[in-house]
Amino acid sequence: MLGATLLTPLSISALASGLLLGLGTKWGLLRHYRVGAKAVRPDRCEPLTHSGHVQVAIHAQDSPGHVTASCEVNGMRVHARIAGLAVTAAGLGALLVVPASAEPTVSTVDPALLPAVECQAPDPATPKRQLRADWIASVVNIDWPSRTGLPVEQQQAELRQWYDEAKARQLNAVIVQVRPTADAFWPSPLEPWSQWLTGVPGQDPGYDPLAFAVAEAHSRNLEFHAWFNPYRVAMHADPSRLAPGHPGLVHPDWIVSYGGRLYYNPGIPEVRRHVEDAILDAVANYDIDAVHFDDYFYPYPVAGQQFADEATYQRYGAGFTSKAAWRRNNTDLLILELGQRIKQLKPWVKFGISPFAVWRNRATDPEGSDTTAGVQTYDDLYADTRKWVREEWIDYLVPQVYWNIGFAPADYARIVPWWSAEVAGRDVHLYIGQATYKVGTSTQHPAWMDPAEMSRHLTFNRAYPQVGGDVFFSAKDVRANRLAHMDIVQAEHYSRPALIPVMAHLGGQTPHRPVIADLRRTNEGAQLRWVDPSGQERATSFAVYRLDGVRDVSECDLIDARYLVATGRSSGSVVQTFVDPTALPDHSYTYVVTALDRLHNESEPSPPRALR
Repeated sequence: MLGATLLTPLSISALASGLLLGLGTKWGLLRHYRVGAKAVRPDRCEPLTHSGHVQVAIHAQDSPGHVTASCEVNGMRVHARIAGLAVTAAGLGALLVVPASAEPTVSTVDPALLPAVECQAPDPATPKRQLRADWIASVVNIDWPSRTGLPVEQQQAELRQWYDEAKARQLNAVIVQVRPTADAFWPSPLEPWSQWLTGVPGQDPGYDPLAFAVAEAHSRNLEFHAWFNPYRVAMHADPSRLAPGHPGLVHPDWIVSYGGRLYYNPGIPEVRRHVEDAILDAVANYDIDAVHFDDYFYPYPVAGQQFADEATYQRYGAGFTSKAAWRRNNTDLLILELGQRIKQLKPWVKFGISPFAVWRNRATDPEGSDTTAGVQTYDDLYADTRKWVREEWIDYLVPQVYWNIGFAPADYARIVPWWSAEVAGRDVHLYIGQATYKVGTSTQHPAWMDPAEMSRHLTFNRAYPQVGGDVFFSAKDVRANRLAHMDIVQAEHYSRPALIPVMAHLGGQTPHRPVIADLRRTNEGAQLRWVDPSGQERATSFAVYRLDGVRDVSECDLIDARYLVATGRSSGSVVQTFVDPTALPDHSYTYVVTALDRLHNESEPSPPRALR
């Protein structure tokens, strides 16, 4: 006997006329149903524990106004009688189309009858989700633009090439420096145009580089992390060389000269507010996916020099036991306030920081890492990076673990586990900053002359599930591929694409699953056309999976990326098109497509479609 657990309707989508079989009225896809605490796909009777809902397949119209959805479960047939509608047309793909106004009622089913699905462990060499990024630095023209004063067309061509190379390496994000020295790669009302564009501080480059950079990244389905340096003003110590009207000239008391460079004074509240406002102008006006800081807060120590903020400390430091504690609080306030203001403006925009990897050495603090690093962020840069993780003020951390495995003062194999333990159980993602620039460089530790050193880092990371990806410094070194080290990384770790990890604490909404409307061979490859039924809130991107042969597709097939062919940005229209150029002309395949929102929540797969 069947039990008494109600199948509850969850959602319904209306599709416009003409999309489904050329029908001239408004139609809707059949509602989804949940079976108890589990989800079931009635057309194949497989529980989908990862999704929580299912699209029901109708098998028969058993009487006027009633239809039955059914399937076999443990030798018994489970039925859902849906009343109050008339079936008037065949479906698109495996789905039946019914009037959108239909209000179904259903029978009951015992969820204990649902069979358990046990999948093999995902292949660690083809993870389904993993952040893969490189830093594209603009300060002193490290990566882009390659030099100042280039024509607009050449600047743009260079950035397109960086992005194309990122895609070719199976990366899925770029971290682009857009505020390197208290200046801007966009028409900021608060700061001058960056000198690293034209060579002249404050000179208009003739286009909007940030708008261009975001659009080009998204067209390749690369997540765009806008990289800002909060306090560095100039790579020189001469205020007269700043752009006319620069805030540092308007407020000369904001500026501190230290180590041959100019910095904003982090202890002045107006400075902190200005830095936040400058960054938030970009957040408000551009479709960036994340705000990113690197390791520069208070400057790195310079022997024999003092950062001249004693007068500021005397003015604002009341109640603090030391200048060091006051400085750390200044940095804390920047991180806390900026993070809050980002989320108030755009809750989906991430906030990530890539600090020097050593918070404190164990000899300094028993809770520190087993290292003897010459710099500690807590003591020397006045950046309590561990606190930001524990307080969950940031969404992700990318410690710059720029040392080889076995390097005694700061061993990669000791620092990664330390940070993994810190993020465990917290709503902060951990990615690892990788020293691509050291590989094959004779002045570095001999370990970096081993072509496989970088790949070993990523293999080591697999033992720590908290590590969700890697970021490489910098793009020019990824391109240089010295000792073919990136070829090794790609062969051993990036052979398939990967989806961006989901930050569950940021929410988002899982899109409706797509429906493949057409699949055919063309001269360019296998062409898929599918319908995005998500309504006004369309999916942001899609993932295309391809399996060999004509076959069913189960949940277990999609637990890793072994069958993931590509991801692509949505065009914004109801009907999407993709061509798989790697499909062989004499092979049969089965395809499914999933939809993702901008926070990478993935839908159920489409009904499979075979190419014979």
